[in-house]
Amino acid sequence: MKKLNSPLIMHINYFEQGQSLEYTVRRAVELGFDGVEFRRRRTGVEESVCEYLDELKRCTDLYGLRYVLFGGPGINVMTQDQDVIRREIDDYKNFLTEADKRFALSCINFMTGSIRCPDAAGYEYERHGSGYAEDWHWENAAKACQEIAAFAPQVKFAFETHMNYLHDLADSTRKLVDMIDRANFGINLDYGNSVYFAKGTYPALDKSIEICGDKLFYTHMKNSVPGSPRRTPTALSQGEINHRIYVNKLCEIGFTGMIGIEAPRQGDREYFAEEDLAYIRSVLQVH
Repeated sequence: MKKLNSPLIMHINYFEQGQSLEYTVRRAVELGFDGVEFRRRRTGVEESVCEYLDELKRCTDLYGLRYVLFGGPGINVMTQDQDVIRREIDDYKNFLTEADKRFALSCINFMTGSIRCPDAAGYEYERHGSGYAEDWHWENAAKACQEIAAFAPQVKFAFETHMNYLHDLADSTRKLVDMIDRANFGINLDYGNSVYFAKGTYPALDKSIEICGDKLFYTHMKNSVPGSPRRTPTALSQGEINHRIYVNKLCEIGFTGMIGIEAPRQGDREYFAEEDLAYIRSVLQVH
């Protein structure tokens, strides 16, 4: 079995408790991460796209961060208002233009806008997203993404499997990727989101990886334990998902993308970053 040598990416949510960009980048490098997945824009900060990217460029150059990835917000094309769709796409293309001037863009965590069923409880995820989508939702997403694929062919765009989106589970995300049918659009498998769906409504871990197949560009890893009605996030090593099995399966399919880890839980997330990185490194060392 081929050893996995994936760059290890820290999700910015480990450092969204008041830390500055400079401190975040410095600590990510000190801890030993290869890169960071940043937001496309920061919440609660009044700044232009260029001001944000310039500060990020200064910090990453200062500390030598190898990989700069970007995530949400993506585009929202889950509307039938064509003017809104046009603005969303143009705004995103402007971001790509400015980011490409400053960084060697590799992989972007991508989303197309949420879909919610008004008659379903918030935690009934199987009734939202792809479970509530109509044909026009799929058509809008495919058309918009084909335009973005042509605009930035050097970038790999990876749909995060995330509740309340068209691309909520491995099978629905693969359907969307196949509709788009462009080499630079693939999947970011976040199986830590899939387990929030009702049992029996989502593919098992090994099956999810197989479904993604050659379109698996990136992975998000996090963990949790069951609760009623909601789950409780845990350390990467302690929840329901066995990430040793996850890594084994990635090795089996010849995965060559990046591994992103994240901490959507309360407490000292800076400590969690060090803890989770040590765990996933220990797993990778024996494969």
